[in-house]
Amino acid sequence: MPLPAAAERNRFAQRLFAPLPARYDRLAELLSFGQNARWRRAMVDQVRPAAGRSVLDVASGTAGVALQLAARTTARVVGVDLTEEMLRQGQRNVTAAGRADRIALVAGRAEQLPFPDAAFDALTFTYLLRYVADPQETLRELARVVRPGGKAASLEFLAPPSPFWRFWWWLYTRTLLPAGGLATGGREWFAVGRFLGPSISGHYRRYPVAWTVEAWRQAGFEQVGFRVMSLGGGLVMWGTRAGD
Repeated sequence: MPLPAAAERNRFAQRLFAPLPARYDRLAELLSFGQNARWRRAMVDQVRPAAGRSVLDVASGTAGVALQLAARTTARVVGVDLTEEMLRQGQRNVTAAGRADRIALVAGRAEQLPFPDAAFDALTFTYLLRYVADPQETLRELARVVRPGGKAASLEFLAPPSPFWRFWWWLYTRTLLPAGGLATGGREWFAVGRFLGPSISGHYRRYPVAWTVEAWRQAGFEQVGFRVMSLGGGLVMWGTRAGD
């Protein structure tokens, strides 16, 4: 059973994302100035050469990354997400793209994946670690299902390290992002916009990038690297599952 803190994090994520699926992809691109798609491509670049026969996409949402994995590799893709409303939209997206034979979507928790050890040749996860109670233990669970030698990559938001760009990022996330969300997506997107900036800042106060790199290593990954994207707005990280 999940710990109370973990369960509350899960419930919060479900409440936040449940109203969003129908317009999620379009608004995510609009409110990120088109950077979300670029960041996803950079993440998939890290696992594509070693995708093998199977890839697990965690926090799959509306299946945007899963669809890109299916388009750019020959692997079968399994997408896992906590929010069933997002998965239903993801299934519609998969069907519309003609990829239902290559992509399976299932409900599940990143902290307790419903798969055996070393079940996948590669793994991706997107915008996940801010929504779990224990990022280190979640990384251990993600590593558990990747075969030795398999690749993993992630995409997360980041607060720009440069004071100059961090000021403009702070201004955007605290003012324009909530207002833009309200104007283009209604109250639900206003809530997301208002939450996002403080959530990112708070996460990196507790778990800076250097901590996250070490957490990947402690979880069982080696050759861990990262790339800061778009002046510090995004963070792509990757590693190779160590052998037993």
